[in-house]
Amino acid sequence: MNNPLLANATLPMFSQIKPEHIVPAIDQLLAEARSSVEQHLQTTQHYTWKNLIEPLEDVDDKLNKAWSPISHMNSVVNSDELRDAYNACLPKLSAYSTEMGQNEALFKAYRFIADSDEFATLDTAQQKIIRNALRDFKLSGIDLDNEKKQRYKDISQELSALASNYEENLLDSTNAWSKLIRDEQDLAGLPESALAQAKQTADDCKDAGGRATHGAVAGSHNEDGWMITLQFPSYISVMTYADNRELRREHYEAFATRASDQGPHAEQWDNSENMEKILALRHEKARLLGFNNYAELSLATKMAEKPDDVTHFLEDLADRSWRHARKDLAELREFAKQHYGINDLQSWDMTYYSEKMRQHFYQLSQEEVKTYFPITRVLPGLFAIVEKLYGLQITEISDFDSWHPDVRFFQIHDQTDQLRGQFYLDLYARAKKRGGAWMDDCVSRKRFDDTIQIPVAYLTCNFTPPTGDTPALLTHDEVTTLFHEFGHGLHHMLTQVDHLGVSGINGVEWDAVELPSQFMENWCWEKEALALMSGHYQTDEKLPDALFDKMIAAKNFQAGMIMVRQLEFSLFDFRIHRDYDPEKGGRIYEILEQVREQVAVVRPPKFNRFAHSFSHIFAGGYGAGYYSYKWAEVLSSDAFSLFEEKGIFDQETGKAFLTNILEKGGSQIAMELFINFRGRKPTIDALLRHNGIAA
Repeated sequence: MNNPLLANATLPMFSQIKPEHIVPAIDQLLAEARSSVEQHLQTTQHYTWKNLIEPLEDVDDKLNKAWSPISHMNSVVNSDELRDAYNACLPKLSAYSTEMGQNEALFKAYRFIADSDEFATLDTAQQKIIRNALRDFKLSGIDLDNEKKQRYKDISQELSALASNYEENLLDSTNAWSKLIRDEQDLAGLPESALAQAKQTADDCKDAGGRATHGAVAGSHNEDGWMITLQFPSYISVMTYADNRELRREHYEAFATRASDQGPHAEQWDNSENMEKILALRHEKARLLGFNNYAELSLATKMAEKPDDVTHFLEDLADRSWRHARKDLAELREFAKQHYGINDLQSWDMTYYSEKMRQHFYQLSQEEVKTYFPITRVLPGLFAIVEKLYGLQITEISDFDSWHPDVRFFQIHDQTDQLRGQFYLDLYARAKKRGGAWMDDCVSRKRFDDTIQIPVAYLTCNFTPPTGDTPALLTHDEVTTLFHEFGHGLHHMLTQVDHLGVSGINGVEWDAVELPSQFMENWCWEKEALALMSGHYQTDEKLPDALFDKMIAAKNFQAGMIMVRQLEFSLFDFRIHRDYDPEKGGRIYEILEQVREQVAVVRPPKFNRFAHSFSHIFAGGYGAGYYSYKWAEVLSSDAFSLFEEKGIFDQETGKAFLTNILEKGGSQIAMELFINFRGRKPTIDALLRHNGIAA
């Protein structure tokens, strides 16, 4: 059989990839990789960059380019058959990774190069790759005895399977719940766009005989009506606008108990055991490697040097923010009581009355703002901003292969007409697609003799899709999300580093990787930038000055509450990993309650099972690392403050950010790169100022 995963094409042939291709392709590539490593180790005893590291990068690249579309399709067009094939490969890939990390001969070969005269002649990126590799050998258990090496390998495989199962439970539980509303009065308060989407979801589901089609979930029915689901655009519309308090409560409970022992599908897709096992195995792995806990192990590849650095940073921010958060909540409670007679503000009321309060005090309606941000204006505006900052041209390509009809494809060229990067854009929520927004690498930049492999990114969001002739309309938060993910994409695609291990986002400290993404969000609040990306979907009128002024006035509305909520997530994540005790187990909700006592102002109901859907830390690479968002926000706010001084489209400053941050990838330590750009170490002042919090 012709296997598209083995074709070594420039771009993946998504439409040809079938579940039955996956395991044979990965088996063949792993066998070839093992053989190649062995061959290169045996060819010589005098190892160099050219005869060892460069050919092994080719091996890694070939494997990555086959696994990337498999992993991506598992996230965006999930099916039982694809899931089974994906899961069958996870232990194979984990075993290979551990074998390489524990390969004594390979470790000695890298050390030989590090100790040789050649090392001093290598460029900064090459030296960083070798140093990273030697560190990663240690973190893979190279120093362990054989019994402990095997245990490390077993742990790694099991963690890989547990993370996948955690994500599957969350996807399945999200898709399992829907509610058909037969009386439009039950949806009073919802804007026309949300009603139209709920109507389309119901119609699509009805047409499919109850099968999910576009953004819907299974829910067989033969009646007309409006269907609400746990897809985020549907959920947030109900939470923000539905006057029906009981409907909000029901929807909130279904969303807040996904993949747990509570709620409408209690214990059906329960992640409780997965979470306990993940924490236990991470702790055991850390102890095997000589760390006191997984938090210490996590920091081995980050900017922060020790756990106290992280907790002090988070607690300091909490101390600065808590008074503001208390004030925000008190004002919301008073507003709900005074204007609506609500004396017992509940979790399912928070978003609803916050929106009412925003409209009351700022005359600002999110729904009105949306009308000025059709995707047909936002996307060209984003591209225009990138062109102004970095001198880039972004063009859409119509002839390409993809995994879904919604997907679009673009190329980025620089001022010399050199192709710098390419990206897929998959913007809309649908069934069989995991929630959230993310950037992932499809192809990484790498030099092959005289040719450069052009980097390719996946940019994925879950916005409300278009309905009828109306284009997708984005909330300002969604505009910010798009800019955030595009910042990640630029970091991956604009790299000028030719070596796989540190090109793009590869090799970047995890708590610095959010710098380019959060940095891009700042343009979403600048009048000059908003003029480029706004235009009423019916009249093309630019965002009016009066509406912009209201947005700016409301920018830090409830900023204190938002800040402490993120700090709650970060401290919870860090503490369940730092304080893990094998004799007591994970104590997940006990520790969460302690963290809430320390920093939270809003306390959710007892049935809330937030951690059961916190896939960032249990399945997404942010374990003991969620603090990275706030850590990197210090960097991004301080970096943007230079544009505030020089001008938001100052080309010299844009070029400095491009050359010192985006193009350098992971080739240097993140702090060095920041200082090269900013001229000094970062300070927290700009972060506090941008959030309306006094220094």
